[in-house]
Amino acid sequence: MQSIRPPAVAGMFYPDNPAKLTAMLQGLLAEARGVTLRVKALIVPHAGYIYSGPIAASAYALLQPVRASIKRVVLLGPVHRVWTPGLALPGVDAFETPLGNVTLDQEAIALIDGLPQVQTHPAAHAQEHSLEVQLPFLQNTLDDFSLVPLAVGGATPEQVAEVLERLWGGAETLIVVSSDLSHFLGHEEAQQVDRATVHEILMFNNHLVGEQACGCHPINGLLLAARRHELIPHLLDLRNSGDTAGDRNRVVGYAAIAFSEASTEAKHVH
Repeated sequence: MQSIRPPAVAGMFYPDNPAKLTAMLQGLLAEARGVTLRVKALIVPHAGYIYSGPIAASAYALLQPVRASIKRVVLLGPVHRVWTPGLALPGVDAFETPLGNVTLDQEAIALIDGLPQVQTHPAAHAQEHSLEVQLPFLQNTLDDFSLVPLAVGGATPEQVAEVLERLWGGAETLIVVSSDLSHFLGHEEAQQVDRATVHEILMFNNHLVGEQACGCHPINGLLLAARRHELIPHLLDLRNSGDTAGDRNRVVGYAAIAFSEASTEAKHVH
C-alpha cells in the first residue's frame, strides 16, 4: 500500500477543482514572457496563485520546450509550520495534488539518506505549503517526472550544497527552490529591499537571511553549488503582492530566477 501525502492547501492557495486549476495554470503560463533558456535550476515564489502565480509562471514557462527531457525534480523549500534542524524528507511514496499523484524518486533519495543533515520528518511536510504549491505547475509543464522533496530548516549553505551535489545529475534533473522575498513592508520599501536581495542572489552571495527571503537556507545552498558549476543566473520577474492582487501597505516580495549552464549559453551566441 502506497503512503501518500495529501494536499494541505488545495482550495486555499490554489483551486482544488482539477479543471479550474488546469485552466488557471494554463492562463498564467500563456501570459508569461517567452524566454528560451536551458534551465538547470529555478527560484520561484510560493504564495497563493493570485498573488505569486504570474511570477512563478515566468519561470515554469521555460520548462515547456524541454518537458519530455526532465525526469527528476529536486524541490527545496523552507518550513513555515514545523521546524526541522536540517533537510527533511517526508517518508512517503507520493505527493497528491488535484492533478494526480507525483511519485517520489526513491533511487535519488537513497543517494542522500545517509547524510547526517538529512532526516525523515513527516510532520515538517504535513502542512507545509512551500513545496506543495509548486507541484501543480510542475505537473502542467513537465511530462513524467519523479520528485525529491526537501523541507529545509536550519541547514547551512554547505549542508544544502552537499545534498544538491549528490543529486545534481545531468539534463534530466531540475532543481527548484521555493522562496518568497521580503514580508509585510510597504510597497516601495519592499521594492528597494527586494531589488537589493536579488542583486545579492545574482552575485552568488550565499549569506542571505530570513528578512530577505524566507527560503534563505535553500537559496544559499543553491548559490554555493551553482557557483561551483558555473551556472549563469537570469532574473525573469520581480514583483510583489501589491503589484498583483494585494494591499500595497503590507506586501510580500516575489522573484523568479533561472540558472542555466554556461555551455548551453555559448550555443546561443551569433
